[in-house]
Amino acid sequence: MCVMIQKEEMAAGVKTSSKYTEDWLPIKQIMNGMIQLDNGYYVTGIKIAPKNIFILDQGTQDAIIFNLRNFYNMLDYEFWLVIADRPVDINIYLSQLQLLYSKTNSGIIRKLVMQDINKANMFMGAEYNVVDTEYYILFKEKKLEVIQKRIHNMISALANCSLNSTQISNADIRMLLDNFLNGGVKSTLGTVMPV
Repeated sequence: MCVMIQKEEMAAGVKTSSKYTEDWLPIKQIMNGMIQLDNGYYVTGIKIAPKNIFILDQGTQDAIIFNLRNFYNMLDYEFWLVIADRPVDINIYLSQLQLLYSKTNSGIIRKLVMQDINKANMFMGAEYNVVDTEYYILFKEKKLEVIQKRIHNMISALANCSLNSTQISNADIRMLLDNFLNGGVKSTLGTVMPV
């Protein structure tokens, strides 16, 4: 009975409810740093490299803030400012520290390197989440030539603000989707242990 109803719904073009998120998202595909939606729109944008302007002198801070105000006033279309945390694997850094420790003969340098190794091991613990904070400006548009023009204009305007930016990649998009769909919770799969 249930199979027959599902076949009738599929034949009628009715979308069945599913327990998988992917089945109800309006995403057709992810390609070339863009999400293509079912309605013909593309969602894309830029990724802005973080910069602490508050360590700069007051005049430079004021100039950057003034240029950022001009940048935001330039955006005459709907956009989303997104801040997301991306988990960082510090195993490579830890391996480099361990190599440095084994190559170094100086007792003082070995002590400093060991302190860094201990600190890195502390961050690898369960109570810490090592993340990079990333900044994105996303928008939607149907025309590919308008998309490229907007991205070029945003990158140029942010360069005037002394900020580096690039078009988002497919990996950035997947990380953003995973971050939002999972509530920012990092999923860790491991061995199931009996209680």
